Parts: sequence; structure tokens; C-alpha cells
Amino acid sequence: MSADDELGTGETAPDLLTLHESIADLFATRGDWRRAYRHLRSALDIARAGSLRDPLTSSYNRRYLDQRLPELPAAVAVALVDLDRFKSVNDTYGHLLGDRVLCRVADLLQEGLPADAFCARYGGEEFALVLPGIDHRGAVRVADAARLRVARHPWSELRPGLRVTISVGLAHGTGSGPRQLHRADNLLYAAKRAGRNKVAFHDRETAQVITHSE
Repeated sequence: MSADDELGTGETAPDLLTLHESIADLFATRGDWRRAYRHLRSALDIARAGSLRDPLTSSYNRRYLDQRLPELPAAVAVALVDLDRFKSVNDTYGHLLGDRVLCRVADLLQEGLPADAFCARYGGEEFALVLPGIDHRGAVRVADAARLRVARHPWSELRPGLRVTISVGLAHGTGSGPRQLHRADNLLYAAKRAGRNKVAFHDRETAQVITHSE
């Protein structure tokens, strides 16, 4: 197989980065600068993409979130998600299993997201769901569907007795992406105060905070 043959899909980003760099070096020693340059560009693209991903969960990271939020249209929904009592999961089952829980939650949050929406790890056990171009009811449905997927997931398959839920603060309406994130943060605390495993949002007609759950 030549150096230019298509790479296998089982390669991880660090593997591909190293491979492209090695191939570029090989072509450079042969004086084939065109192919060397092409592989260096591929390595650079992989490195740039990797800098915007969370290394544990492979979801987007805080850097990507901070870059994207100011670019979004004025009408955008932002849901801030926090794992309920996650410290007790780490304390009871250990940090290795806690990491597996974070990865599984990230996968569950990304399932069923609308087109153009994305999930980013905000920090620790918090994630942000950014939902451009969606109305208020649609945003509530997406947020609550994510909450239900996590609550109904068979966590006992990871460890008997394990149960994981999330609380969600959902902001929707006019205002910049960063402003919506700030609103979602305040609403997240409302969901926690209401007993956890809930979605908190402002009612469009009464402006009251509504907490929704099963």
C-alpha cells in the first residue's frame, strides 16, 4: 500500500496526526515536496480539529463553545446540563467509572440533536446543548428528551446500583449566545432547587420559571 492510499477508519486522531507527519517526513527526504506538503496540511487540519474537542468525551470543548456562541443568530436556545450528584458517583464507584459515565452521558446528549445543533463539554460534569433555529416548544422537547434518555439508560449495566440523572437549565429567546448561556446557568440552579432530574425554563406567556419532569 502506498503512502497516499486511503487511511483506515479505525485510526484515532493522534494516530492519524503522527502518521501524516511521518509520511510527510518520508516524502521530504525523497524530495517529493508536493506530497510532503499535502500530508503536512492534513496533519495541521487534524491538530486544529483536535484542539476543539474534549479529549475524554470527544464532544466539542469550552474553546469551541466560546468561539461559536458569539457567531450564532439572535434567536438561539442554549441548554446547560449538569449531572446530578456526580461527586457521589466518583466517591462511590471511583473516577474511572465516573469517566465512563461522562462519556456515556455525552453520547446520550448528542443523540437526536437537530441539524446545526451541537453539544460541548462546558467543564467538569457540565455540558451545553446549543440549538440554533428552533422554536421554544421544540427546544423544550429536545432538552426533555435528553433528560429522559439519561434517566432511562440502563446504568446498572456499568455497575449494579448505579443511577444517573441530569438537571437542565434551558434559555430561549432573543439575545446573544453568551447571554443565553448565562440565563441557562441561572435556570439550571432552579432545576436543582426543584429536586433535580428536571428541565427549568421560562414560560413564554407568564415569564415564570417552569420545571418539567416525568
